[in-house]
Amino acid sequence: MSRKTRILFVAHEMQPYLNLSEIANAALELPKSMQEKGMEIRVLMPRYGSINERRHRLHEVVRLSGINIVLGDSDNPLIIKVASLPQAKMQVYFLDNEDFFQRKHALRDDKEQFFDDNHERMIFFNKGVLETVLKLGWAPDIIHCSGWMTSLIPLYVKKYYRHTAVFKESKVVYTAYENQFNEQLGADFMEKALMEDVEAADLAPFTGLNDKSLNLGGITYADAVVLANDQVDSEVKDLAHAMEKPLLNGQNQDNLAETHFEFYQKLLASQPALV
Repeated sequence: MSRKTRILFVAHEMQPYLNLSEIANAALELPKSMQEKGMEIRVLMPRYGSINERRHRLHEVVRLSGINIVLGDSDNPLIIKVASLPQAKMQVYFLDNEDFFQRKHALRDDKEQFFDDNHERMIFFNKGVLETVLKLGWAPDIIHCSGWMTSLIPLYVKKYYRHTAVFKESKVVYTAYENQFNEQLGADFMEKALMEDVEAADLAPFTGLNDKSLNLGGITYADAVVLANDQVDSEVKDLAHAMEKPLLNGQNQDNLAETHFEFYQKLLASQPALV
């Protein structure tokens, strides 16, 4: 008997834990609906300080301890916590680090200033997601990345993690959203994002160091692309169409589950059916 299709969902926000944009609703509804359709689901997001651990019953996953994430010259410990989403009976994994996520606000301070280290937090999160799944030994058929905070994952999967048994068969879907921030990322983003088998030339699509360039980078290395709505940047849209990859256009939120389910099935059509 063949196993269920496995989908890894990655987002920087998700209802009911954090709601900054429409990503939060999709990050809940898609995993929930795909699980109802018989798929095996894992969800990963950052453990921001604004997430109440007691209320949401987060607890540390001790068996996943001991992971360190390298950013440039620094070695950063990764703490992994988990909670169960009651209405869906679905586990959500939270990636934590004292320096990057244990502050009261998510992406902006109490004066609405974009955190200077958001690029480091993003790189830590992207690497941490893949290292966590690697340690779980859970091989996803599809990795669905939502928004700029997840945009390095397609590159890392294609360049570094393709050598691993866990990710070598994974298809990566990237959803581009409308502009989420107008600031520039830290100038050392390119240096910090490097890793073995990921060279400076591979990071070329990200060189704008802004929201648009992150979306361009995510699309460049993904196997399939979703344009979340009509407000997505025109250059991002143009690239999505030019890449000749499977593309799902502008979403009707009322039909989110069915359109994505069909999209996933088509993406996996070249492989043996798992559902």
